[in-house]
Parts: sequence; structure tokens; C-alpha cells
Amino acid sequence: MILSNDTIIMKPPYTITEKIMKLVAGIFHQLGEVQGASLHKPRTELRKKNRIKTIQSSLEIEGNTMTEEQITALLDNKRILAPAKDILEVQNAVALYNGIRKFDPFKISALNKAHAVLMKDLVDKPGKFRTGNVGIVKGNKVEHLAPSGQMVNGLMKDLFEYLKKDDDLLLIKSCVFHYEFEFIHPYLDGNGRIGRFWQTVILLKDYPVFEFLPVESLIKQRQDDYYKALSISDKSGHSTYFIEFMLQVINDALAEALRVGNRSVTAEERLEMFRDIIGNRNFSRKDYMENFRDISMATASRDLKKGTDDSWLIKEGDKNKTVYRYM
Repeated sequence: MILSNDTIIMKPPYTITEKIMKLVAGIFHQLGEVQGASLHKPRTELRKKNRIKTIQSSLEIEGNTMTEEQITALLDNKRILAPAKDILEVQNAVALYNGIRKFDPFKISALNKAHAVLMKDLVDKPGKFRTGNVGIVKGNKVEHLAPSGQMVNGLMKDLFEYLKKDDDLLLIKSCVFHYEFEFIHPYLDGNGRIGRFWQTVILLKDYPVFEFLPVESLIKQRQDDYYKALSISDKSGHSTYFIEFMLQVINDALAEALRVGNRSVTAEERLEMFRDIIGNRNFSRKDYMENFRDISMATASRDLKKGTDDSWLIKEGDKNKTVYRYM
């Protein structure tokens, strides 16, 4: 428990281990490489492929039978043979992930809106926390008995206060949130899908690469280890083991992105990436080059000229006082 601005913040129990620190250092190193190699926003075809992979993996963990090929065909408006419930789950998940940047990671109301999109026409009262009691059963065994329905609102408020105000790294807090969310199990259904999705929403606040990084495909590949990490953390009473597991997954997903994304980036892609970063603020050629450290001054000048000629950019000033702004 910590105090901040006269407000008591209930800090979930966990320990920052040496393994966690090493994984964090490795992730930050790879995030720097991703930024330096201009890979934080992949090409359009790779973005689509990764988004489909993410959706398929997250849904398959929860029992959906549709393949990546079927989801691709569905997005291309082709007829497919699949259970109606599976198709609806995919359609809802596509709508959810397509709007991922619209969600404020620090607002419970945004979380409920996300659940409402994901579970539309699949459950009664989507986007509403449960009020009854639930348990997770595997086979003939109760794997996890969630806190009572009367506790859900209070626990979720505490969790969001921690997420907003605690001083730990956002990277670590995203893993803690993921675990605590699954422990609380605030909805009657859809908790696994929303928990994994919301960790991405949290990470997107600081790291754009996570929008199209298929972390969930690695979770699917390590599904038994994922549930083992949740179980070990449940039994130990803290999320340390789960944090280590998720940081390893994130580290490995970034390594794969660097391996796959080692390619030449076009001027159009650089201009598109930089627009996401700079928004509508004025910037100089120097600002542009600081973001793309692997390009020369001549390449930067050609990019900016192309952006101006193609009506991406407005150019103002002259020589070393020249500034640009996206239209």
C-alpha cells in the first residue's frame, strides 16, 4: 500500500527480481532497435497479417475453432463454413482491435466499452461487471475461485488507481494488471480475451510497436505455460512469476519482429510513421533525422521534399529555419 496525494493506493503484491530487471533491460534495448530500424509500424500487409494472427490466437485460447485463413477470408467478405458463434466472436474481435487506439488505458469506463464491443450478442449485459460469484473449472477441478461479486467494483477501482499512480515502469504494471485482472475475473465471460487485449492497450500508451506485435500468438504457443504462470502466482499470492513469464513473451515477440522486419523502409512508410509520432506539431529536418537515425541528411531531405510535393506536408521558412507540419 502506498500514499499519493492523500489517496491510499492498494499496490498489488509482487517483487522486482533480478530476472525481471534483466528482461526489462533486454526489452528496452530491443524497443530502441525497433525504433532505430523504423519497424514500430510495419508495412500494411504485415500489419494485417499480425492483426489476424493476434485475433486468431487470442480466440483459439478460449476455444474458437477458426483458422487464420478463415479469418482472412471473412475479412475479404468471402463465405466460410464455421459455427455462427465463432464467426461472431471473430467479427467482434476485429471491431475491437481496429479501434484499439481509441481506448484510454486508465479508465474503467473504457475497459467496459471494450468488453461491450468484444462480447456484443454473446453474453447478457456486455460491458458490465459481474455481481454474482464465479469459479474457473478445468475438468472436475476448480482451478480458480474468483473474489465475490460484491468485491469486484472495489477491486477494479483499486487496480486502476495502481495503474494510474504507481511509480513502477508501465511495462511491469501492464503485466501486473494482466494478472490481477484475471485473478479478479470481473466479467462473467470474456476475461481472458479482454485481459490480454488491455495489456496491449496499456503498452500502447508509450510504445507504438505493440499495436501490431503479435504477442498473443506466442502466448498461444505457450498456452500451458501461460496457465501455469497464472496458477503459480495464484498459489504464491503475488504476481512475480507471471510478470517474469509475460516479460519473456514480450522480449521474444520483439526479437521475432526484428528478425522478420529487417528490411528497407520506403519514404512513404517513414513519413507515415513520423506522422503518428509528431502529430500536428511543427518539426525540422533535424527532428525527422533524430527519429530515423539510420538515414542520411540527403535521404531525409528527399523524404521531406516528397512529403511536400505529395501534399503530406506544409513547408514554412527557409534554409536552417525551415519547419514542416503534416496537413
